Amino acid sequence: MESLKQGTDTLFILLGAIMVLAMHAGFAFLELGTVRKKNQVNALVKILVDFSVSTVVYFAVGYSVAYGTHFFVGAETLVLQSGYGLVKFFFLLTFAAAIPAIVSGGIAERAKFWPQLLATAAIVGLVYPFFEGIAWNQHFGVQAWIKAVTGEEFHDFAGSIVVHAVGGWIALPAVLLLGSRSNRYRKDGAVSAHPPSSIPFLALGSWILVVGWFGFNVMSAQTLDKISGLVAVNSLMAMVGGTLAALVLGKNDPGFVHNGPLAGLVAVCAGSDLMHPLGALVVGAVAGCIFVVMFTLTQNRWKIDDVLGVWPLHGLCGTWGGLAAGIFGSKALGGLGGVTFSGQLIGTAMGATWAVLGGALVYGALKATLGLRLSQEEEYDGADLSIHKISATPDREVSW
Repeated sequence: MESLKQGTDTLFILLGAIMVLAMHAGFAFLELGTVRKKNQVNALVKILVDFSVSTVVYFAVGYSVAYGTHFFVGAETLVLQSGYGLVKFFFLLTFAAAIPAIVSGGIAERAKFWPQLLATAAIVGLVYPFFEGIAWNQHFGVQAWIKAVTGEEFHDFAGSIVVHAVGGWIALPAVLLLGSRSNRYRKDGAVSAHPPSSIPFLALGSWILVVGWFGFNVMSAQTLDKISGLVAVNSLMAMVGGTLAALVLGKNDPGFVHNGPLAGLVAVCAGSDLMHPLGALVVGAVAGCIFVVMFTLTQNRWKIDDVLGVWPLHGLCGTWGGLAAGIFGSKALGGLGGVTFSGQLIGTAMGATWAVLGGALVYGALKATLGLRLSQEEEYDGADLSIHKISATPDREVSW
C-alpha cells in the first residue's frame, strides 16, 4: 500500500509539473502577442532559454538553498530514496522558472539577451529560493516568529507572494534601470502607442496560462490525499471575477480582458485552500480592477514602460492576494480560518521587500558591468534581427 501511495503521489505531482511547464508556453505567447512584430522571435527564444538556465541552476543550487536537499549522489541512490523527491523538484522548478518568465515581459523589446540569462541564474539560484525556503520550509525561524507575534504563520498555499509578487517586484527595478523603449515617451509629454502585434497570440497565451494554472494551484497540495476541490473552484471563481472586472473597467479592451483572468488567478493562489468561492470571486474581481487601474497609471501617467504590465499583474495583484488570504480566509467571511491578516501583512511585506532589493542588486550590478540595454540601432531594428538574425516571417521578406 505504501508503494502504491508513493506511486500515485508521484504521478499526481508529475501531472502538476507538466501543467505548469505548459504555462511557460503561455508566458511565451502572451509576450509574443503583446510586443511588436520585430520582437516576436526574441520573446519565444527568451522564455525557452530562461527555463533551461533555470533548470540547471535550480537543480545545482536553488533547490538546495530552499530545501537543503541536493541530487549529487548516484542514480541508484536517487531512484531508491528520492523517486518522489525528483518529481517534486520538477514541480517546484516550474514555479522557480516562472520568475524570469515574469521579468521577461516587463523588460521586453530593449533588453540584451546574455545579461538577462545571467540575471536569471542569480535570481533562480539565490534570490527566489532564499525567500521560498523562508515561506515554505521554515528557514531561519521566520514562520515561527510570525506565528508567535500574530497567532498564525504566514500562509501562501500556491505562491501569490512566493512566486508572483516576488517575480513582479523583482521586475520593477529591472524595468526602471532599463528605461523606457525609444520614442515611447516624447519630450513634449506625449505617449506614443506601441500596440500589440497579435491579439490572437496574446489570447492564446492567456488561455494556456489559465488552463495550466489549475495544475499550479490544485497540485500545490503535492500529494493525492491532500487534493482539494475547494482550491479548484476558488481558482475558477477568481479567474472569472478578474475577467469580468477587467472587461467592465477596461471598457472591453481585449488586452485587459485577457489579462483579467490572470490577475484573478495570481491573487487567489495564496488563499485558494481557505476561502469560500464567493470570497474568491471578490478577490479575483478586485485583482482585475487593480490591474486595469495600475497598468494605465504606470504606462500613461508615471511613464514606467513595463511592456506586459508585470508589476501590476504579478507584483501588485500578488501582494493583494497575500493580504486577501488574511481577509477572506477568516471564518468571519466564510473561510476555513487558521490565518491572520497581520501575519499575512508581515509575510507579504517581507516578500516584496526582499524581491525589490534582490532585483535592484542583480540588475544594478549587470547595468554597471555588462549593460542591460540594446543599442539604439539594435532596438530600432528589433531584437529578432539584432540578436537572432531572423524575423518571425522570413519567407515574406524573401518573397518581397
